[in-house]
Amino acid sequence: MTADRTLAADALSSGYGSTTIVDDVSLELPAGGISVIVGANACGKSTLLKTLSRLVPATGGAVLLDGEAIAKRSTKALARTLGLLPQQPVAPEGIAVADLVGRGRHPHQKLFRSWGAEDDRAVAEALEATGITGLADAVVDELSGGQRQRVWIAMALAQETDVLLLDEPTTFLDLAHQVEVLDLLTDLNRSRGTTIAMVLHDINLAARYADHIFAMRRGRLVASGAPADVVSPELIADVFGLDAVVAADPVSGTPLVIPRGRHHSAPRDAAPGAPETSTTDTPAASAAAEPAGAPR
Repeated sequence: MTADRTLAADALSSGYGSTTIVDDVSLELPAGGISVIVGANACGKSTLLKTLSRLVPATGGAVLLDGEAIAKRSTKALARTLGLLPQQPVAPEGIAVADLVGRGRHPHQKLFRSWGAEDDRAVAEALEATGITGLADAVVDELSGGQRQRVWIAMALAQETDVLLLDEPTTFLDLAHQVEVLDLLTDLNRSRGTTIAMVLHDINLAARYADHIFAMRRGRLVASGAPADVVSPELIADVFGLDAVVAADPVSGTPLVIPRGRHHSAPRDAAPGAPETSTTDTPAASAAAEPAGAPR
């Protein structure tokens, strides 16, 4: 595997039928990094991810893998380089964990090549990396939500791609399992150098785990960059229509979005002597106020 793969969108548009969902988007995923696509519901995040993987065809522009249009690659050749974990995948009824993970080896199978030692190695490493070796013989349907998500990620790892796209990998998971899955993906990114791009709904988890954020509104890309450079009260208002304060996460030092809401907007002088908090607070300003050596 290599961290040198580049995946980019060049004036990309796509949609369903006559409806355009992704509109003239240009971006490049930082090679070897973790990118997160954020935005309000129905803004085009998932459609963009599916178009980058060729699951949804482009209606304009192009998706470029290492500078070459992915439309020119065969399905198997593309699947050996780029993997997609869709939202809410469905496992065949009664399938065992190891068998489902083994399906990730399909792109590497050839007409006259049967299952071999290389496939055994890839599956064993994927099971170990996701911490589910002990579940190899278990039935997928009988696992918890967090365990099932690990199985699907293991299948994607067994595919051994350099680029991995995940559509809302934390959906329907409780907070502990969300953090567990995102920690796992970070471990894999750091140990394997896999370029990861995913859609997340939680802006604070996105800011904590992303090296790079792409923010969308109504099918268009409106901002991109490091979380500290992108996540601001102005962006939250523009993308989510939400009045919020942005401070420094006391654990990670990354931007922390604190919604005001209609029922919890305390008067600014509610705490005499306390510093005033403004909707124009920035992550950089908040971080600068932290004591030296604060945990990040």
